[in-house]
Amino acid sequence: MAPVERITLFKIATDADRDRVLEQYKVMAKTAVKDGQPYILSAAAGPSFPDPRNKGFNLSVKTAFASMEDMKYYDEHCEAHKALKAVVGPVKEDVLTSYFESVL
Repeated sequence: MAPVERITLFKIATDADRDRVLEQYKVMAKTAVKDGQPYILSAAAGPSFPDPRNKGFNLSVKTAFASMEDMKYYDEHCEAHKALKAVVGPVKEDVLTSYFESVL
């Protein structure tokens, strides 16, 4: 089974708020655990390059999980993700998330 790849795009109004969110992503990547063990296979985040095709989404994040179960744990129970959402919630104007298993 291929890993579950997750893409999340944010619209965040200010550079300072975007930088705060990026810092919290760094913390989340180091502290997210399930059953006492790291479970996120990979995480990458950064400012989106200016391009009309991104429709104003200016922060891009890609995470990978070994299974849908792990991704659901991330969404519903992960304390590190809850801390991240506490930082993101007040500053995001919009968010778009998609996930998939690669066929390549």
